[in-house]
Amino acid sequence: MELRQLEYFVAVAEEQNFTRAAERVHISQSGVSAQIRQLERELGAELFDRSGRTATLTAAGAAALAPARAALAAAEAVGQAVGEVSGLIRGRITVGMVLGCTVTPLFEALAAFHRAHPGVEIALLEDNSDRLVQGVRAGTVDLALIGTATANPAGLEALTIVSERLVVLVPPGHPLAGRRRVALRDLEAHPIVCMPPGTGLRTVFDQACAARGIDPVIALQAGAADAIADLAARGLGVGILSESMAAGYRDRLTARLIDDVDTPALLSLVWRPGQAPAVRELVAQARRAFGGQTPGGADGSGR
Repeated sequence: MELRQLEYFVAVAEEQNFTRAAERVHISQSGVSAQIRQLERELGAELFDRSGRTATLTAAGAAALAPARAALAAAEAVGQAVGEVSGLIRGRITVGMVLGCTVTPLFEALAAFHRAHPGVEIALLEDNSDRLVQGVRAGTVDLALIGTATANPAGLEALTIVSERLVVLVPPGHPLAGRRRVALRDLEAHPIVCMPPGTGLRTVFDQACAARGIDPVIALQAGAADAIADLAARGLGVGILSESMAAGYRDRLTARLIDDVDTPALLSLVWRPGQAPAVRELVAQARRAFGGQTPGGADGSGR
């Protein structure tokens, strides 16, 4: 029995799919299947029911999952303990990034970390903010850049990168373009173009609407600021973005603060407390990279 077999087994169990598990561990699907078949032969029991569209654990597989995770954690702890004594940082770190994000200081932090610790493999995962937070809590993601409505997600450490209010984006000639003040109630008469559920911007918008008993018409949803701006520019709806995100479209769209939404949309780095040396070092690199940022903005960010 080899550690890599246990790693592949855990990956398939969590992904419930051999193809996704193979992508996660960076080998071919046939390689994952072959190693798990070998593990099953050594254990004398099938670990997965392969008859359906998803790979589901058998009773034997369910019994093996917790010990397999414990074995992998123990092996990682051995490497970390030796690394701390010798001053070396090795292993693998998974960094989550909210869809549509182009915040260059994060990339600078990753590059600085890689130069300082070439022995650490860096994996980058894009997803919506809610799923990234779940991944950080579950330990499948070590550090994530997320959009959020909460400065300190429960149980996690956080570094706020951006804190901004919401704005509407409309093309010239739109009824809202000529108004000096825009309130949530003014949006009821217009279709909305915004980020999908699970993003920080959408959470702030939805919570503000619910608090005022407003039921907006969400006409279109897009995960990137460029897409929202393009749709708004074509008259398909009123775009909802944050201040710095909207600033890049001043040449063709008018931005107005939503006066009665005081809760800011946040862009934050989150990680679990008590992390391994590699994560602590990457957090330190991120603090340095984002040191020049003010809470008012990071250009090009998607939340």
